[in-house]
Amino acid sequence: MAAASTPLFTASIQRSISVFIKVPLRCHRSHHHLYQTSVSPLLLSSKICTPNRQRFSPPFVRNPAFKFCCSQVDVEDGADDDVCELVNGVELLIGDGDDSFRAYLFKAVKNNNGTGVLLLSDVFGFEDSSTREFAYRVACTGYNVLVPDLFRGNPWVKDQPKDLFEQWRAGQNPERISKDIDAAAKWMATEFIAAGISKKLGIIGFCFGGGQVIDVLARDEGSYFGIGVSFYGTRMNSSVAANVKVPVLFISGDNDTLCPVSNLIDIEKKIGNGSRVLIFEGRGHGFAHRPESPEEDEDAEKAFAAMRNWLHDGLVVN
Repeated sequence: MAAASTPLFTASIQRSISVFIKVPLRCHRSHHHLYQTSVSPLLLSSKICTPNRQRFSPPFVRNPAFKFCCSQVDVEDGADDDVCELVNGVELLIGDGDDSFRAYLFKAVKNNNGTGVLLLSDVFGFEDSSTREFAYRVACTGYNVLVPDLFRGNPWVKDQPKDLFEQWRAGQNPERISKDIDAAAKWMATEFIAAGISKKLGIIGFCFGGGQVIDVLARDEGSYFGIGVSFYGTRMNSSVAANVKVPVLFISGDNDTLCPVSNLIDIEKKIGNGSRVLIFEGRGHGFAHRPESPEEDEDAEKAFAAMRNWLHDGLVVN
Protein backbone atom coordinates (compact mmCIF):
# COMPACT_ATOMS: atom_id res chain seq x y z
CA MET A 1 0.00 0.00 0.00
CA ALA A 2 1.39 3.38 -0.96
CA ALA A 3 2.00 6.06 1.62
CA ALA A 4 -0.33 9.03 1.34
CA SER A 5 2.58 11.45 1.22
CA THR A 6 4.00 9.97 -1.98
CA PRO A 7 3.54 12.33 -4.96
CA LEU A 8 1.38 10.45 -7.44
CA PHE A 9 0.33 12.98 -10.05
CA THR A 10 3.86 13.83 -11.13
CA ALA A 11 5.18 10.36 -11.91
CA SER A 12 4.04 6.94 -13.05
CA ILE A 13 2.64 4.89 -10.21
CA GLN A 14 3.87 1.49 -11.29
CA ARG A 15 6.11 0.03 -13.95
CA SER A 16 3.93 -1.18 -16.85
CA ILE A 17 4.23 -4.52 -18.56
CA SER A 18 2.86 -5.84 -21.85
CA VAL A 19 0.25 -8.56 -21.51
CA PHE A 20 -2.73 -10.04 -23.29
CA ILE A 21 -5.90 -9.30 -21.40
CA LYS A 22 -9.49 -9.98 -22.40
CA VAL A 23 -11.45 -6.78 -21.91
CA PRO A 24 -14.81 -5.31 -22.99
CA LEU A 25 -14.87 -2.50 -25.51
CA ARG A 26 -16.14 0.69 -23.87
CA CYS A 27 -16.74 -1.22 -20.61
CA HIS A 28 -19.82 -2.88 -22.07
CA ARG A 29 -20.72 -6.20 -20.54
CA SER A 30 -21.53 -7.96 -23.79
CA HIS A 31 -19.05 -7.33 -26.63
CA HIS A 32 -15.56 -8.57 -25.82
CA HIS A 33 -12.33 -8.23 -27.75
CA LEU A 34 -8.80 -9.43 -27.13
CA TYR A 35 -6.30 -6.61 -27.08
CA GLN A 36 -2.55 -6.53 -26.62
CA THR A 37 -1.93 -3.59 -24.37
CA SER A 38 0.36 -2.28 -21.67
CA VAL A 39 -1.22 -2.24 -18.24
CA SER A 40 -0.14 -1.69 -14.69
CA PRO A 41 0.47 -4.85 -12.65
CA LEU A 42 -1.97 -3.40 -10.13
CA LEU A 43 -4.75 -3.45 -12.72
CA LEU A 44 -4.36 -6.87 -14.32
CA SER A 45 -7.82 -7.82 -13.08
CA SER A 46 -9.38 -4.52 -14.14
CA LYS A 47 -11.04 -3.50 -17.35
CA ILE A 48 -9.39 -1.38 -20.02
CA CYS A 49 -11.93 0.80 -21.76
CA THR A 50 -12.51 3.38 -24.42
CA PRO A 51 -15.25 5.80 -23.37
CA ASN A 52 -18.39 5.60 -25.46
CA ARG A 53 -18.41 8.49 -27.90
CA GLN A 54 -22.09 8.19 -28.66
CA ARG A 55 -23.99 11.46 -29.02
CA PHE A 56 -27.52 11.74 -27.79
CA SER A 57 -30.44 14.01 -27.27
CA PRO A 58 -31.17 14.42 -23.55
CA PRO A 59 -34.14 12.14 -22.84
CA PHE A 60 -36.01 14.21 -20.30
CA VAL A 61 -35.00 17.40 -18.53
CA ARG A 62 -37.22 18.64 -15.72
CA ASN A 63 -37.69 22.39 -15.37
CA PRO A 64 -38.47 23.48 -18.96
CA ALA A 65 -37.01 26.92 -18.33
CA PHE A 66 -33.62 25.29 -18.78
CA LYS A 67 -32.15 23.21 -21.53
CA PHE A 68 -29.44 20.71 -20.75
CA CYS A 69 -26.60 22.99 -21.71
CA CYS A 70 -23.35 21.09 -21.45
CA SER A 71 -21.64 20.86 -24.82
CA GLN A 72 -22.05 17.78 -26.99
CA VAL A 73 -18.44 17.88 -28.21
CA ASP A 74 -16.52 14.65 -28.52
CA VAL A 75 -14.09 14.87 -25.64
CA GLU A 76 -12.02 12.16 -27.29
CA ASP A 77 -11.78 13.77 -30.76
CA GLY A 78 -8.84 12.32 -32.67
CA ALA A 79 -8.71 9.14 -30.60
CA ASP A 80 -9.12 5.71 -32.12
CA ASP A 81 -12.23 3.94 -30.82
CA ASP A 82 -10.37 0.63 -30.96
CA VAL A 83 -7.47 1.84 -28.83
CA CYS A 84 -7.80 1.28 -25.08
CA GLU A 85 -6.45 4.00 -22.84
CA LEU A 86 -3.83 3.12 -20.24
CA VAL A 87 -4.77 3.80 -16.62
CA ASN A 88 -2.60 3.16 -13.59
CA GLY A 89 -4.04 2.37 -10.19
CA VAL A 90 -2.70 2.33 -6.66
CA GLU A 91 -4.17 1.79 -3.22
CA LEU A 92 -3.41 4.50 -0.67
CA LEU A 93 -3.56 5.04 3.05
CA ILE A 94 -4.58 8.62 3.80
CA GLY A 95 -4.06 10.06 7.27
CA ASP A 96 -2.27 8.72 10.34
CA GLY A 97 -3.10 6.18 13.00
CA ASP A 98 -6.76 5.82 13.93
CA ASP A 99 -7.62 8.69 11.59
CA SER A 100 -6.28 6.88 8.54
CA PHE A 101 -8.45 5.30 5.86
CA ARG A 102 -7.89 3.48 2.59
CA ALA A 103 -8.52 4.90 -0.87
CA TYR A 104 -7.89 3.91 -4.45
CA LEU A 105 -6.47 6.24 -7.09
CA PHE A 106 -7.01 5.72 -10.82
CA LYS A 107 -4.61 7.83 -12.89
CA ALA A 108 -4.87 8.40 -16.64
CA VAL A 109 -1.46 7.96 -18.25
CA LYS A 110 -1.41 8.98 -21.93
CA ASN A 111 -4.22 11.56 -21.96
CA ASN A 112 -4.00 12.92 -18.40
CA ASN A 113 -5.65 16.36 -18.34
CA GLY A 114 -4.19 17.31 -14.96
CA THR A 115 -7.56 17.37 -13.23
CA GLY A 116 -8.72 15.43 -10.19
CA VAL A 117 -12.12 13.96 -9.38
CA LEU A 118 -13.25 12.64 -6.01
CA LEU A 119 -15.72 9.77 -6.40
CA LEU A 120 -17.96 8.87 -3.46
CA SER A 121 -19.36 5.34 -3.54
CA ASP A 122 -22.76 3.93 -2.72
CA VAL A 123 -23.28 1.84 0.42
CA PHE A 124 -21.41 -1.12 -1.12
CA GLY A 125 -18.13 0.67 -0.69
CA PHE A 126 -15.01 1.61 -2.61
CA GLU A 127 -14.01 -1.97 -3.46
CA ASP A 128 -17.30 -2.80 -5.17
CA SER A 129 -16.75 -3.84 -8.79
CA SER A 130 -19.41 -1.50 -10.23
CA THR A 131 -17.90 1.51 -8.47
CA ARG A 132 -14.35 0.55 -9.49
CA GLU A 133 -15.43 0.05 -13.11
CA PHE A 134 -17.13 3.46 -13.23
CA ALA A 135 -14.11 5.16 -11.66
CA TYR A 136 -11.88 3.44 -14.19
CA ARG A 137 -14.03 4.71 -17.06
CA VAL A 138 -13.83 8.27 -15.74
CA ALA A 139 -10.03 7.94 -15.56
CA CYS A 140 -10.05 6.67 -19.15
CA THR A 141 -11.31 10.10 -20.22
CA GLY A 142 -8.21 11.75 -18.76
CA TYR A 143 -8.87 12.32 -15.06
CA ASN A 144 -7.17 11.33 -11.81
CA VAL A 145 -9.97 9.67 -9.81
CA LEU A 146 -9.73 9.08 -6.06
CA VAL A 147 -12.23 6.68 -4.45
CA PRO A 148 -12.05 6.76 -0.63
CA ASP A 149 -13.24 4.02 1.70
CA LEU A 150 -16.17 5.87 3.28
CA PHE A 151 -17.04 2.99 5.60
CA ARG A 152 -13.61 2.08 6.99
CA GLY A 153 -13.79 -1.53 5.79
CA ASN A 154 -17.42 -2.05 6.81
CA PRO A 155 -19.62 -1.47 3.74
CA TRP A 156 -23.12 -2.83 3.40
CA VAL A 157 -23.00 -6.41 2.13
CA LYS A 158 -25.54 -7.32 -0.54
CA ASP A 159 -26.67 -10.62 0.97
CA GLN A 160 -27.41 -9.18 4.42
CA PRO A 161 -31.08 -9.06 5.54
CA LYS A 162 -32.59 -5.74 4.48
CA ASP A 163 -34.12 -5.20 7.91
CA LEU A 164 -30.58 -4.75 9.26
CA PHE A 165 -29.79 -1.85 6.92
CA GLU A 166 -30.84 0.97 9.23
CA GLN A 167 -28.83 -0.60 12.06
CA TRP A 168 -25.78 -0.74 9.79
CA ARG A 169 -26.30 2.81 8.62
CA ALA A 170 -26.66 4.07 12.21
CA GLY A 171 -23.23 2.58 12.91
CA GLN A 172 -21.64 4.77 10.24
CA ASN A 173 -20.67 7.96 12.08
CA PRO A 174 -21.63 10.88 9.82
CA GLU A 175 -19.04 13.17 11.42
CA ARG A 176 -16.31 10.64 10.78
CA ILE A 177 -17.42 10.17 7.18
CA SER A 178 -17.45 13.93 6.60
CA LYS A 179 -14.00 14.23 8.12
CA ASP A 180 -12.63 11.46 5.89
CA ILE A 181 -14.12 13.02 2.75
CA ASP A 182 -12.64 16.40 3.64
CA ALA A 183 -9.27 14.75 4.27
CA ALA A 184 -9.43 13.02 0.87
CA ALA A 185 -10.21 16.34 -0.84
CA LYS A 186 -7.36 18.06 0.98
CA TRP A 187 -4.99 15.25 0.00
CA MET A 188 -5.88 15.65 -3.66
CA ALA A 189 -5.53 19.43 -3.51
CA THR A 190 -2.13 19.09 -1.83
CA GLU A 191 -0.98 16.69 -4.55
CA PHE A 192 -2.02 19.17 -7.22
CA ILE A 193 -0.14 22.00 -5.54
CA ALA A 194 2.95 19.78 -5.42
CA ALA A 195 2.54 19.13 -9.13
CA GLY A 196 2.13 22.83 -9.89
CA ILE A 197 -1.51 22.45 -10.96
CA SER A 198 -4.10 24.95 -9.76
CA LYS A 199 -7.29 23.58 -11.31
CA LYS A 200 -10.36 22.95 -9.17
CA LEU A 201 -11.41 19.40 -8.37
CA GLY A 202 -14.61 17.70 -9.43
CA ILE A 203 -16.79 15.50 -7.25
CA ILE A 204 -19.09 12.61 -8.22
CA GLY A 205 -21.31 10.53 -5.97
CA PHE A 206 -23.74 7.62 -6.28
CA CYS A 207 -26.71 6.93 -3.98
CA PHE A 208 -25.19 7.38 -0.48
CA GLY A 209 -22.26 9.23 -2.06
CA GLY A 210 -24.62 11.25 -4.23
CA GLY A 211 -26.33 12.51 -1.10
CA GLN A 212 -22.96 13.38 0.41
CA VAL A 213 -22.06 15.54 -2.61
CA ILE A 214 -24.37 18.34 -1.43
CA ASP A 215 -22.98 18.33 2.11
CA VAL A 216 -19.40 18.28 0.83
CA LEU A 217 -19.92 21.18 -1.56
CA ALA A 218 -21.80 23.17 1.08
CA ARG A 219 -18.87 22.81 3.50
CA ASP A 220 -16.33 23.50 0.78
CA GLU A 221 -17.98 26.71 -0.49
CA GLY A 222 -15.85 26.67 -3.63
CA SER A 223 -12.46 26.18 -1.94
CA TYR A 224 -11.42 22.87 -3.55
CA PHE A 225 -14.26 21.89 -5.87
CA GLY A 226 -15.33 23.57 -9.09
CA ILE A 227 -18.20 21.30 -10.13
CA GLY A 228 -20.25 18.33 -8.94
CA VAL A 229 -22.32 15.40 -10.22
CA SER A 230 -24.86 13.61 -8.04
CA PHE A 231 -26.31 10.33 -9.29
CA TYR A 232 -29.63 9.55 -7.55
CA GLY A 233 -28.44 10.88 -4.19
CA THR A 234 -30.21 9.54 -1.12
CA ARG A 235 -31.16 11.49 2.02
CA MET A 236 -29.87 14.76 0.60
CA ASN A 237 -29.84 17.70 2.99
CA SER A 238 -31.72 20.43 1.12
CA SER A 239 -31.25 22.86 4.01
CA VAL A 240 -27.57 23.37 3.11
CA ALA A 241 -28.07 23.58 -0.66
CA ALA A 242 -27.97 27.39 -0.66
CA ASN A 243 -24.38 27.18 0.61
CA VAL A 244 -23.22 25.31 -2.52
CA LYS A 245 -21.24 27.75 -4.67
CA VAL A 246 -20.63 25.60 -7.77
CA PRO A 247 -22.91 24.02 -10.41
CA VAL A 248 -24.17 20.50 -9.81
CA LEU A 249 -25.59 18.05 -12.34
CA PHE A 250 -28.27 15.81 -10.84
CA ILE A 251 -28.93 12.54 -12.69
CA SER A 252 -31.73 10.19 -11.69
CA GLY A 253 -34.76 8.23 -12.90
CA ASP A 254 -38.41 9.13 -12.49
CA ASN A 255 -39.12 5.72 -10.94
CA ASP A 256 -36.56 6.16 -8.17
CA THR A 257 -38.42 6.26 -4.86
CA LEU A 258 -35.15 6.81 -2.97
CA CYS A 259 -34.43 10.03 -4.87
CA PRO A 260 -37.70 11.87 -5.65
CA VAL A 261 -37.54 14.19 -8.64
CA SER A 262 -39.32 16.93 -6.68
CA ASN A 263 -36.45 16.96 -4.15
CA LEU A 264 -33.88 17.32 -6.92
CA ILE A 265 -35.73 20.23 -8.49
CA ASP A 266 -35.99 21.96 -5.11
CA ILE A 267 -32.28 21.53 -4.41
CA GLU A 268 -31.32 22.59 -7.94
CA LYS A 269 -33.28 25.84 -7.53
CA LYS A 270 -31.60 26.56 -4.18
CA ILE A 271 -28.13 26.00 -5.61
CA GLY A 272 -28.57 27.84 -8.91
CA ASN A 273 -25.17 28.61 -10.45
CA GLY A 274 -26.14 26.83 -13.68
CA SER A 275 -27.05 23.54 -11.99
CA ARG A 276 -29.16 21.07 -13.95
CA VAL A 277 -31.50 18.15 -13.34
CA LEU A 278 -31.43 15.30 -15.87
CA ILE A 279 -34.16 12.68 -15.45
CA PHE A 280 -34.42 9.40 -17.36
CA GLU A 281 -37.95 8.19 -17.86
CA GLY A 282 -38.76 4.74 -16.56
CA ARG A 283 -35.49 4.34 -14.68
CA GLY A 284 -35.14 3.40 -11.03
CA HIS A 285 -32.33 3.56 -8.51
CA GLY A 286 -28.77 2.74 -9.57
CA PHE A 287 -29.31 2.39 -13.32
CA ALA A 288 -26.28 4.49 -14.34
CA HIS A 289 -23.62 2.42 -12.62
CA ARG A 290 -25.51 -0.86 -12.10
CA PRO A 291 -27.58 -1.37 -15.27
CA GLU A 292 -29.59 -4.59 -15.21
CA SER A 293 -31.02 -4.67 -18.74
CA PRO A 294 -30.04 -3.61 -22.26
CA GLU A 295 -32.41 -0.66 -21.95
CA GLU A 296 -30.82 0.46 -18.67
CA ASP A 297 -27.38 -0.05 -20.18
CA GLU A 298 -28.28 2.29 -23.05
CA ASP A 299 -29.43 4.99 -20.64
CA ALA A 300 -26.36 4.39 -18.48
CA GLU A 301 -24.21 5.23 -21.50
CA LYS A 302 -26.19 8.43 -22.05
CA ALA A 303 -25.82 9.37 -18.39
CA PHE A 304 -22.07 8.75 -18.56
CA ALA A 305 -21.77 10.93 -21.68
CA ALA A 306 -23.71 13.72 -19.97
CA MET A 307 -21.47 13.52 -16.91
CA ARG A 308 -18.34 13.43 -19.06
CA ASN A 309 -19.34 16.57 -20.96
CA TRP A 310 -20.35 18.30 -17.74
CA LEU A 311 -16.93 17.64 -16.20
CA HIS A 312 -15.14 18.60 -19.40
CA ASP A 313 -16.95 21.92 -19.68
CA GLY A 314 -16.57 22.75 -15.99
CA LEU A 315 -13.06 21.55 -15.27
CA VAL A 316 -11.07 21.20 -18.48
CA VAL A 317 -12.45 24.03 -20.64
CA ASN A 318 -13.01 26.58 -17.86
